[in-house]
This record gives sequence, C-alpha cells and structure tokens, in this order.
Amino acid sequence: MLASLRCGRRYTFLTGIAAISTVGTPGPPRHTNRLINEKSPYLLQHAHNPVDWYPWGQEAFDKAKTENKLIFLSVGYSTCHWCHVMEEESFKSKEIGDIMNEHFVCIKVDREERPDVDKVYMTFVQATSGGGGWPMSVWLTPDLKPFAGGTYFPPEDGVNHVGFRTVLLRIAEQWKENKDALLGSSQRILEALRHTSEIRVQGQASPPPAKEVMDTCFQQLSRSYDEEYGGFSKCPKFPSPVNLNFLFTYWALHQTTPEGARALQMALHTLKMMAHGGIHDHIGQGFHRYSIDQHWHVPHFEKMLYDQGQLAAIYSKAFQISGDEFFADVVRDILLYVSRDLSDQAGGFYSAQDADSYPTTTSREKREGAFCVWAAKELRALLPDPVEGATEGTTLADVFMHHYGVKEAGNVDPARDPYQELKGKNVLIVRCPPELTAAKFGLEPGRLSTLLQECQQRLSSARAQRPQPHLDTKMLAAWNGLMISGFAQAGAALSEQGYVSRAAQAAAFLRTHLFDPDSGKLLRSCYQGMHNSVEQGAVPIQGFLEDYVFVIQALFDLYEVSLEQGWLEWALHLQHMQDKLFWDPKGFAYFSTEASDPSLLLRLKDDQDGAEPAPNSVAVTNLLRAACYSGHMDWVEKAGKILAAFSERLQKIPIILPEMVRATAVFHHTLKQVVICGDPQGEDTKEMLHCVRSVFSPNKSSFSGQVLMVADGDNAGFLYRQLPFLASLERKDGKATAYVCSNFTCSLPVTSAQELRGMLSP
Repeated sequence: MLASLRCGRRYTFLTGIAAISTVGTPGPPRHTNRLINEKSPYLLQHAHNPVDWYPWGQEAFDKAKTENKLIFLSVGYSTCHWCHVMEEESFKSKEIGDIMNEHFVCIKVDREERPDVDKVYMTFVQATSGGGGWPMSVWLTPDLKPFAGGTYFPPEDGVNHVGFRTVLLRIAEQWKENKDALLGSSQRILEALRHTSEIRVQGQASPPPAKEVMDTCFQQLSRSYDEEYGGFSKCPKFPSPVNLNFLFTYWALHQTTPEGARALQMALHTLKMMAHGGIHDHIGQGFHRYSIDQHWHVPHFEKMLYDQGQLAAIYSKAFQISGDEFFADVVRDILLYVSRDLSDQAGGFYSAQDADSYPTTTSREKREGAFCVWAAKELRALLPDPVEGATEGTTLADVFMHHYGVKEAGNVDPARDPYQELKGKNVLIVRCPPELTAAKFGLEPGRLSTLLQECQQRLSSARAQRPQPHLDTKMLAAWNGLMISGFAQAGAALSEQGYVSRAAQAAAFLRTHLFDPDSGKLLRSCYQGMHNSVEQGAVPIQGFLEDYVFVIQALFDLYEVSLEQGWLEWALHLQHMQDKLFWDPKGFAYFSTEASDPSLLLRLKDDQDGAEPAPNSVAVTNLLRAACYSGHMDWVEKAGKILAAFSERLQKIPIILPEMVRATAVFHHTLKQVVICGDPQGEDTKEMLHCVRSVFSPNKSSFSGQVLMVADGDNAGFLYRQLPFLASLERKDGKATAYVCSNFTCSLPVTSAQELRGMLSP
C-alpha cells in the first residue's frame, strides 16, 4: 500500500477474508530461485528469497493449472520502501516461504517493467478495498482471475490486524473447502471490473466545450489549494506537474482576469515552496517523490526519473513565464542530478534511486533517508570555520543551520517518524528568505550565497563517503521520453545547447536499444549489463501506450529545439504505429496495451492523470502536433474522438484529468504554426528562433508554444513533401522571415523578432 506515507501507517486488508506472519531473519543468501535469471533489479532483489518465485509468464500459469493451485501475485518496484519491509519481514522468512511454496504458485512482478499487469490487478484492489499502492498482494485463481487482495501485510497478527501467515493459511483453507464459491466469486468480480472500467464514447458525444471544462477544473483545483504552503492537499503532498501545467495554460488564456492571476500565483508559489522544502535535495540536487507532511518538509526519499523529467519541464516554463532566475537555477539543479546520478554511459536514463540505505559502512540495517539527513553535531564538525565580516563568533555552521532550519535535537516531528528512523536528524528546508538570514548575521546577500555554496560543496563531499542508496538501472522507454522532454524544453528556455545535445543523445539511445527496426515497434525496457553494456531480456517486453506517447512527445520537443528532421520523421512513424496497435475503433481513444497478450484479463484505458499524465491525455496534443507537421487531418479527428470518449469525466470531475483538460483547450483554440524562412545558421534566423522559444503561448503544441518549422536550407525537404503550402512562403528582402499560421493559412510575413513576439504573445 502507500504505507510509506508516514502520515500514519495503515494496512490494506483482504476483502471478504479475514486477514496475516513471521519475521524473516536477515543473513547471507541460502536460497536461489528462478528470478536469478531475470534482468529487472526488483526481481533480482528477490532472487535469494526462500519463496519459489516465478516471473510473470507461461511457466507459472501452466504450473498453477497442472497442480490446481492458487496464484499469489506480488507486485512492487526496486525503490519501494514498504516492498523492502515486506521482503525483510515475510519473503525472507523460511517458515512463510514454506507455506507459500506449499499452497501457492508465487509470481513476482516489477510494476515498472509490466505496468499492464499492475494496472489490471490494481484496478481490482482499489475497487474492492478502497485503496491501493505497493507492494500489491493479490490472490488469483489458476486462470488468473483475482478474488482477494491488498497491499502491505505485516508478518504477525496484531491487535487490529491479521498477519500475512494467517492470511495465507486461511486462503489456502478456503480454496480447499470452498473452491467453487471462490471460482464463482472471481468470475463475478471480473465481469464487474470489465463493466466499471470501460471507457467509450456515449452515443453521439463530441469533445466537451473548452471554457466550461477549464473553468470547472480551475475551480476544483482552487478549492483544494493550500494557500500557505502551496500544493493541492494537506498530507501527503505530491509535486503533481500536471496540475501546474494546467494552471499555466489557464493563466495564459485568462491573463486579464482575477482567476488568471490566481492560477499563476498558485503555480509559482507551489513551485517555490517545493524548491525550498525538504522534498528538494539541497545537497545532492533533484527532487524526492513526495512529502509526507503539509510543509514539503519530510519526504519519502526515493527519487524517480519521471519526476525529474516533468519537474525540469515545469520549472522551465515557470522561468519562461516569470523571467525569475530562481526557477532557472532549479532546472539546472535537476538536470545536474540526472546527468550525474541517473545517466548511463550509453546515453539512456536510469529509473530511480532508493529511499533506503545503510547509515554507516558498518550498519546492518538500512534506514529510510539515511543518505540525506544530518545531525547538528555532524554539521558543526564539518563547518567549523569562522565567517569573516559576520557577527562576532559566527561560524559557517551557524549560518547554514539557521538558513536550513537545523535543530540540535533534530527537526523532524516525531509524529511524522513513528519508527524513529529520523530521530535526532535534520531534513534541510529553507526556513527564511536569504535577505533575512544575511541580516541576522550582518552579511551582504551576495556574500551569503557564496557561503551557502561553499557549505553545500563541503557537505556533498562528506555525503559521498556514506553508503550509497540502491540505483535501479532499468531503462524504460516512457520515462526516458519524459526526461528527454525535460532536457529539450530546458535547452529551449535557458538557451543551453548542452541540454539539447543530452536530449539528442538519449533519443539516439532509444533508437538503438528500445526500438525494433524490423517490426517498427518500441520496446519497453533495457538494462545496465556487465562492464557498462546495455542488455535486453531473453524475451523483450513490447512497448505499451505510455511508451509511445511519451517518446513521441519527446521527439516533437527535440525536433522543435534542434530542427533535426530525423526526430520528426521518427515521431510520425511511431504515431502511425501507435494508431495500429492501440486504437479502439468502436469506443474511441487508445487502450493501454496491445490486444495480443492472452494473460491480460482486461484491456484498460487510464482515466486519471497522476504522477505521470494519462497516456490518452498526452496523445491528444501529440495528434494535433502530428497533424500540423504532416497535414494528415484524420489525426485531428482522432484527437476529438479521445476527448469525446472522456467527455463525461471531463465535464464532471476534470480535476482528475488536468492534462486532458489542457489538451481540450489546445484542441479548441487551434495550434499556431510558426514558419521561419531563413538560413538555420544565420544570426537573424537564430534571433527568430530564440523569440519563439522564449514566449509562452497557451494554444501550444509543446513547451515553446508553437509548432516550429524552418522552411529553408537543405534540411527542409521532408517538410516540403509533407506540407506543400510551404513552397509559397519565402524570405523578404533577403532577411529571415516568419509567418504565423493556423490550419495552414498564414499571416503576413514579419522580419523582426519584436514583431514576431507580438504575434505570439497570448
């Protein structure tokens, strides 16, 4: 479950069956199971459990049917704190392992590797228990139908819960005594899930009106907004880039209204409070997954690639809109972390960094946050230097500890740390503006900045000596796509060519390692191998809808900032393939999976924007961009059909689909096409390009606000073939000339960046 939310540890119990085991004894591996042959870091973590784990596949399914055994399905991921806890407590226990092996065929799934399997059974757990999260624990009939499930289970019976061992034995007894009842129940559950999870167009539904949907979504977000600390809940508090992306678009369409001003204030204040908070790693850079409190202070310490990619993009937009260097510095901070800690030598990006690590080299138990937190005594020892020009007796430690809210006894509320993992420790959080810190110690603000940087560098060196958290070196097409967009959009906003080059390197990695040129399909995952090689599984996992939409989005973003038309051609190819593999011609919109896997009981369509946007939300804008580049207007029709399929949700509860709401506005307002006729290397052309990339526009195809085409030079051939109207556009007076077009009808030409800026501004 999301038990890792320290807001109060809860357990999710079985529906209809009383629920729970014995603590495993840590020690050297004495067992090896089939997972040793897998590539997933999460599966390999369980390869020495006494449980006879199988990976998801036909061998396990056949065994269950042949032996008439139930299946126990455990789903998690390698940086999941409570997945580690359940392994230590239950899956490493020989006694519990014997029970599991005797009565069940046990299957372990990496949810990041197989989001399709995760989604089917998480839909069941959420529907029957009212909650969900990881580790997910589900019991299936031999034909894979779920009948009982939950998330984290403690090992032993307690006052208010039943232990995992008890659950296993009771379910085994139920199967022995009431098999027909369980089979009947599982069939009814599956039919109910199939009915309730269906998303399809209703009658003659059309795309909902943008204004009403946008206004309702804004009102719903505004009501949930935390006025003091930003964000949209009390506890836990997630970054939610999809909400902030929506608010920027809402502001751009309502700039002259109080609602527009509030939307911008909500987004910028949230981003500033996050950057000041403990959810932001002030020493090691990057952002942790979420905060367990209202103040963005104490995080769940794992770091996910998908967060870094989306946050780099949203902070880039904040800089683009506000011009505030604070936001640009946060972008640089995120991309430094990713470049240093999540980058493979071959060009891809790793998935995540763990929350747990050993506090010292001699520790026997890992603790959450151990790599990131500080004792006051430790900081005083590392920062003893007197500060020249400051109030007499002031040391570096005094300045640093005041600015980052450090307390001698630790600054973590015990109520947020029920297992005392952070007792006496400090999670760094900026508690006051730099001006006030400087004034307290009699320093100039510029001097304070220099001192804090010196402290950060010294602490970074000290932290590097600590045992490192586990790194999940699995590389996923979808998450790499989000990170490529982050680098590309940052490159555009900050005019930093190095970021564009890094995005291109990662896109080339995808084409080499996660694309099958024979089939024209994307693959889901690849892995860091021996000697820094890149490996693929024995049976490569085919790409899912999310892989296609995030990679296509990334390729459009990369093309618009690099003007390398190979990325555009590949994006359009992948869009055609996505249509072929996932489109629902009867109910409209895209399924999350192909139709070819018989082990999946349901073909689902994600209906919420969460930590990542729902694939159909991003697909709408991708289709509109693809139509602008290709002239294939059937893609515009497809975009409208997706919105029609989700029309009821968009009109009733748009807050669950803020990215699709934003796409609705793009659909109704028509994308602007910017065509620049000029030498791509010419200074006048570059000035035009900089103008386009520095203006935020709501009816945007991408981050920069417009579909961007340079219709001059040797590299324009592909676009001329796709869009014949370009042939009628030309330079004026020998200067780089821009046209702003809608639906392939263009404005009068302009030859100055200032004029172009005026045409592009919302």
